[in-house]
Amino acid sequence: MEIILGASQAGIAMATINPKLSPVEIQLICNDVEAKVLFVDQSSAEYLRDVHFETIVRVITINNELEEWINLSKPINNLPVIQEWDTFTIPYTSGTTGKPKGVLVPYRSRILQLFGMAAEYGCYSPDDRFLAIAPMCHGAGMIFALAPIFFGGFAEIKDEFDPEDIVTTLKKEKITGFFGVPTHFHGILGLGNKLLEANKPTSLKTIISNAAALPQTIKEKIVGIYGDTVLHETYGSTEGGIISNLRPADQLRKLQCVGQPFPCTNIKVVNESGHECNPNEVGEIFSSSPYLFNGYWKRPKKTEEALDSDGWLTVGDLAKKDDEGYLYIVDRKKDMVISGGINIYPREIEEILFQHPDVIDAAVIGVPDEKWGEALKAFLVTKDDGELSVDAINQFCKGKIAKIKMPRKVSLIDAIPRNAGGKVLKTTLRKLD
Repeated sequence: MEIILGASQAGIAMATINPKLSPVEIQLICNDVEAKVLFVDQSSAEYLRDVHFETIVRVITINNELEEWINLSKPINNLPVIQEWDTFTIPYTSGTTGKPKGVLVPYRSRILQLFGMAAEYGCYSPDDRFLAIAPMCHGAGMIFALAPIFFGGFAEIKDEFDPEDIVTTLKKEKITGFFGVPTHFHGILGLGNKLLEANKPTSLKTIISNAAALPQTIKEKIVGIYGDTVLHETYGSTEGGIISNLRPADQLRKLQCVGQPFPCTNIKVVNESGHECNPNEVGEIFSSSPYLFNGYWKRPKKTEEALDSDGWLTVGDLAKKDDEGYLYIVDRKKDMVISGGINIYPREIEEILFQHPDVIDAAVIGVPDEKWGEALKAFLVTKDDGELSVDAINQFCKGKIAKIKMPRKVSLIDAIPRNAGGKVLKTTLRKLD
């Protein structure tokens, strides 16, 4: 955080990179963004020792001396004047559907979003204490860690995710708000009610989930333990910032929903003809707000594809609105499966699979099928490595979804591949098929 804020004050845009990427992936991003300086920790320095970077002139290894460096630093005079449309950071997209792209995030976007967050979540003030557990290499992890500092509050930022450490920290540090992704909540709830109840903080006002769909079964457990006034499920993107939020009062009333527009945000769902969809009609979601990006780094064609003629943004997600205007993300446009001429959205099937008592995690993709064109394949992680056949899964799904939507293949794996933000890497799953 000190490096990001220091670079920002000096007018330097920081590209944030997931340290768990391969050396080749890190090399590609550094070369693409034309980085001049690379900050790494000790383990990453060894990991990247033999990597050739085209533009980097210095690699700085961060170790236990960081605090000493900060204390010895001197104020710099004549700092540049930052303009609102200048680039603050260049996070790279998660690459769940293709090659990662550098996203130009302006200061204006993130500062205005911070004020929107304070109004929406109610846990950012000088008196609040926030726990940040999501990787800061992604847009959401960054903004939720930055917000409490921006408003003069307290931020506990964790380097690693340890479920037991998280729940004990909530109580010990009198945390008022924290942000996580579904993978985090699954790990926390896996500790069991006894430990969770023993460490339940009376100070907690807000829990925020983002990055991937939070299964309804997980929502119900969170509400059961922490109450019905704290949970928010937020939908957004690196390019568009926060787009919508499902507030606590609606968590159990609006199933599989991501709520209403975030402050100062307009949302429309558009069909293939370019017209706005009727209620409950699936289309592509577009948003307009002060939080939009400045485009993709060195990819003008991709930027053009992401914006309509009026400047509204899409990242390729399919959605629908109900009669009350609440938003439901159906799936990624690129993940939609066409089987027997029918459009099928894997997320719908995944939500059903999460309800199975023996399923810990699940992801569904389309695979080639001679008869149907495409068929559904489910990748499952089961409790105690238990066996689950196609027949057993389809028997469970019977009456919950149409027969054509039932998986024709099932593969049991140790873990669903996800990026640092918790999103399923379906490109990786397709390679496993």
